[in-house]
Amino acid sequence: MVKVVRLEPIAQETSVETNGNLLSVLINKDLDVLRECGGRGMCATCHVYVKQGMEALSSINRREQRTLEVITTCKTNSRLACQARVMGNGVVVELPPGMYINSIKDIEDLIGRRAEQNLLHPVTGQVLVEEGKLITRSMLKQIETTTSFSFGAFLSNSSDI
Repeated sequence: MVKVVRLEPIAQETSVETNGNLLSVLINKDLDVLRECGGRGMCATCHVYVKQGMEALSSINRREQRTLEVITTCKTNSRLACQARVMGNGVVVELPPGMYINSIKDIEDLIGRRAEQNLLHPVTGQVLVEEGKLITRSMLKQIETTTSFSFGAFLSNSSDI
């Protein structure tokens, strides 16, 4: 059976097969979702807020819960799109404002420009550069020293739960 999911703030509705995950909905709409862990529920790059219809989604599993606990922008209505399976109609989801980055190289080309949106850490969701702020070399150095994070190391040290 086909279920309908509404995406905010773009005000679009799309369909997904019953038991299909929210990530497939986001990918089908060409939304900016990195999927760094390949849909294994170990990163925050597919983090969404469920504005309506939490009961129409699958339950949160232990891995998803553990990952959500480290996201700084996590709320009670947070889910990982790769783990949330659509079981019924009436689901409305919203992407967190901002863009996840997975390396400093992603923003090096932006030096001298203002960030068009918040630039977010790929695991914690921490805002690395606020929207409207000028991106400078000294800011990149500060980000490098305060966020010494290797995504590959994170994945290799994580085990399935």
